[in-house]
Amino acid sequence: MNWRDQALVHAKDQNPKESVGLLLNIKGKKRYYPCENLAITNHQEFILNPEDYVKADNLGDIIGIIHSHPFCSPEPSQADKVSCEKSNLPWHIVSPQTEEWTYLEPSGYKAPLLGRKWVWGVTDCWALVVDWYKEKREIELKDYERNMSCDEFLINPLFEDYAWRTGFRELRPDESLKEGDVLLMSIMYPTLNHVAIFTEGMVLHHLADRLSCKEPYSEWLLKCTGKRYRYAQKS
Repeated sequence: MNWRDQALVHAKDQNPKESVGLLLNIKGKKRYYPCENLAITNHQEFILNPEDYVKADNLGDIIGIIHSHPFCSPEPSQADKVSCEKSNLPWHIVSPQTEEWTYLEPSGYKAPLLGRKWVWGVTDCWALVVDWYKEKREIELKDYERNMSCDEFLINPLFEDYAWRTGFRELRPDESLKEGDVLLMSIMYPTLNHVAIFTEGMVLHHLADRLSCKEPYSEWLLKCTGKRYRYAQKS
């Protein structure tokens, strides 16, 4: 079988879970290397096992990422386009139902700040902060890997750690909010499990299973806010 046939067999075998694998160049020949999908919830789509990536890299040159869309057409989703840019590799997407394929390669795609779909670890609330700072301030914040499920993160969120590691300082109680300040919030849970941006006198944020939006800094959001941060790292 050629690499496409092998990838399709893997996709059907993994159905209804998304399959993921790598396309390798081994001595001038293309080979499919099946990988484990570590995702345990629908919020994560697929998470390629990093150990499989290392093993594949030792076998040959990684020239593409292949994954399946079990329940929809193989047309690239917004999350696919964002992840393709991050990987800096071509992507091949297959439907195990129709056996149709699509091809995607990095092209400079950026998800819009407003109206983006929520996908854990790809386009979530921290990713929105990262993208806002890159687009509005030309500041590159680190988009940390989410090495745990969304439910696990809810119990032990790392946004405070992300904030100070990326150059933010906590605001004093007497300091007023300014454009671009970051708000850490507790949404339907006692931990600081959500992050938002104060911009144009409103709050830009991305709640789970909703589209990103901008809304007034309401009394409810104010009550949810536990800490406030300002970017302070010198260039």
